[in-house]
Formats: sequence, C-alpha cells, structure tokens
Amino acid sequence: MKKIILSLIALVISTGLLAQVQGFAVGEVVDDFTVTDTEGNVHNLYDITANGQYVYIDMFFVDCPPCQATAQYWNEFYDKYGCNQGELFMISINGTGDNDAEVIDFENQFGGSFEHSPAVSTIEGGGAAPDGAFDVVAYPTYFLIGPDNTLLINDIWPISSVVDFENSFAQVGISPTPMQCSLGLDDIVTTDFTIYPNPSSGDEINVTLSENTSQAQVIIYNVLGNVVYSNSFLQRSFTMSTDLSTGSYIVSIKTESGTINKSLVVK
Repeated sequence: MKKIILSLIALVISTGLLAQVQGFAVGEVVDDFTVTDTEGNVHNLYDITANGQYVYIDMFFVDCPPCQATAQYWNEFYDKYGCNQGELFMISINGTGDNDAEVIDFENQFGGSFEHSPAVSTIEGGGAAPDGAFDVVAYPTYFLIGPDNTLLINDIWPISSVVDFENSFAQVGISPTPMQCSLGLDDIVTTDFTIYPNPSSGDEINVTLSENTSQAQVIIYNVLGNVVYSNSFLQRSFTMSTDLSTGSYIVSIKTESGTINKSLVVK
C-alpha cells in the first residue's frame, strides 16, 4: 500500500507542485552518508565530493512505474559521462524496503543496455538512512549535490531522455565532457550466459556460458535476497538440479571474467 501511495504522489510531483527533496533546502549543506551497493562496494558521500565530483543521486523503488520508465536514461547518463570516473558521480539509492535481489532484478529489467550506475538497496545496502535524511516524498527523485556538499538541485524532472539530465549543467554552471568508461580489469565482464528453459519448471535448469571457464560459481537468490541454491561447475554448459518453487529468482554467475546476473522465472 505504501508503494502504491508513493507512486501516486510521484505523478503529482511530476507536475512540479511540490519539491521532492524536503530534508534540505537548495544551498544548504547536506548530511554525510555511507551506503553499500549490490556489488559490495562502499560509497561515502563526503569522500566522493572531496574528490571534487558533482554527485547525482537517484532515489527509487522497484515497483515505481516512473522509476522503471526513466532508469534507462539514468544509466545512459552514467555511461556517457565516464562511469563515475570523471567530474560527475551517479548513484541509485533505494530506501523504501527493497533488497539486493530485487534491486538487481530491477536493473536487469529496466536499466537498459548501458553500463549501470552503482545501485543500493534498503535491506543490505543501508538506503533507508539517506532516504530519510533527504526526506524524499516521491519517486523517482533525481537531485544534485555539489563538491562543497551543498544541495544544488532538488528535483530534475521530467525525464524523457538523457538530455533532461544534461540540461541541469547550465543550472549550476558546469560543462562536463562526455568520456568513455575506463573500467578496471576487475570490473570488466567479458562473459555472458543463457538460461533455458526460462520460464522453468524449477527442477532442472540448463546454463550455457558464452566462453570456456576454469570454474563458474553459481548462486540463485529468491526475491527476499536469500540464497536458495549454490554450486560450482567446470564445464561451459551444465545442468543444475534444483527444487525451486513458483516465483522469480536472480541467477548470479561468477567466473574469472567477472560476475553477471540474470532473472529466472519458475512457473
């Protein structure tokens, strides 16, 4: 019920009738926070701004239709301006009760084909604290914090393309240059995999990797973020014997080339 109400509020907010960030006024120094993304990376706001970066924040929840509709443009923005390695830093924060598995599923479904910004859940990632501190009243809320830790823009909306994010540059007098992402070797994922059948009956699930690997570590999470299956395989193609009940799952496979997550539906 809470999320339904929040979605309705988001529709009202999109008309510009209310400010979406109410915890701080534009020009006010915001509180520091520390969160952990779904990949286990820790992010501290004041550490980021100390590097001279402008911090764009996306407050969202997974069942929010406007969040789903704009996630692809947000990730395009992140990808276009250097994947947090340039003048800009982007991070998505969930503060309304979703867990890592749900956030990963959201990114897989709605995040688009670009590199995805760090995404933080409520349960494992600690997203509730910044969500509460900024007193976000509607979702999605896109806003900007400057290198001096002041709130520069409290609402970037409406969003229909990456240009709407770029239009915020003129408001604060910056002109970042688009730059190619230069991810470290540990962050580059060169492998992929297919799951079949999908949807599945939940008894036997087949996986084929896109390349040979010395070992594939497989973990399956349910929607609550609990591990329901874990195993390691040495073959490029393998079959997992499981006993999964009806529902949605996240299949996470880690090889020497990196980690990739995909959704699995059991009917």
